[in-house]
Amino acid sequence: MAQNVQKLCTEALDAGGGILRLAPTWVPRSFLHPGRRIKLHPDDLYAFGGHRGGIDERWFASTTEAANEGREEDEGLSYIVYNGQKFLLRDAVGELGAALVGTDIWDKYKGWPVYSKFFDNMGPIPHHLHQDDEQAKAVGEKGKPESYYFPPQLNYVGNNFPYTFFGLEPGTTKEDVRRCLENWNKGDNGMLDLSKAYRLTPGTGWLVDPCILHAPGSLVTFEPQWGSDVFAMFQSLVEGRYVPWDLLVKDVPPDKHQDLDYITDLVHWEKNVDPHFKDNHFLPPIPVADTSSEGYMDRWVVYGRVDSEQRFTAKELTVEPGAKCTIKDGGAYGLITMQGRGRIGKLTLETPALIRFGQLTEDEVFVTADAAQEGVTFENHSDRDPLVVLRYFGPEVHPDAPEVGAHKK
Repeated sequence: MAQNVQKLCTEALDAGGGILRLAPTWVPRSFLHPGRRIKLHPDDLYAFGGHRGGIDERWFASTTEAANEGREEDEGLSYIVYNGQKFLLRDAVGELGAALVGTDIWDKYKGWPVYSKFFDNMGPIPHHLHQDDEQAKAVGEKGKPESYYFPPQLNYVGNNFPYTFFGLEPGTTKEDVRRCLENWNKGDNGMLDLSKAYRLTPGTGWLVDPCILHAPGSLVTFEPQWGSDVFAMFQSLVEGRYVPWDLLVKDVPPDKHQDLDYITDLVHWEKNVDPHFKDNHFLPPIPVADTSSEGYMDRWVVYGRVDSEQRFTAKELTVEPGAKCTIKDGGAYGLITMQGRGRIGKLTLETPALIRFGQLTEDEVFVTADAAQEGVTFENHSDRDPLVVLRYFGPEVHPDAPEVGAHKK
């Protein structure tokens, strides 16, 4: 099988000029309510079965498994499509290594350590956090920083609650949080009383460190993040739906499942009660350069560092009708087409209006490190509609990316 993957992927790379076509990857969540805006056919929202919950996520260029109970074997993993066959991107990275993800990333991580997704829900989800590396290591997992960008193309309606609670109000104590855990089975445990909601604006984003509590609102979100699916839900009731204690301690060592002090200490206190939280986490788009006269514009939509490390970045490229441009990047990336039609190198890009479960599309690709560094040509084949794509990158690929707050300077 390994030889077959290596041979197929090498042929696909030659045919695509270092660009690989990917199939859509759908992920359900049993405790959430799909927002119905990521173009999956409404008849297919429960394609995994009603017991698994509705499909509210699409994952991009993913070698990370979804941590769902009762999951399919390949749930969350992206497939490369070539010549009527498909094989896992994870297997291809394992076989070809640096030829796909670049030497620096391969040497350090021996894989593709990031992924991104669309996250689409009718309402908010519970106040929760993602463990850091040290905490996640206790259960054999990796920590997870993540980021958000709200694409205008999918946010034509905000659904039930387009606001996100972040962190904790200054002055909140550990005893306050511990008391909420004690009240888990009394209905609403009051976690949101300790936090503040921020209105979400399409075309902007946020950077979220591990150990920061957050209750994402109901905008469709493009989420570049670390290759992990660890979390701990701290809110017992959301929109009248009970959140099981199991979702609080899913990634907590078994002997700590009832240790309220241990669970409370998952929260990074200084980061959560930061009185300047928005200044330190809000991400408005920043142009890479003024290229509007050339018929295209590339913008940073995810940038900044988590504990002094650049874990991921993302850009939004808009190519005007009939225009063409060649873009160089520092390393490999996953790409999803948001609007319009055209080409990327040798491959077609086309934005679907509606997708059936299992249907192949022409809106998603993976661009290898060598191809990205040499420069990729984008062409808009419409004479009316802009071509818009989102690209997300791995760690330290763009050391020149802005820092959080750079838009104010």
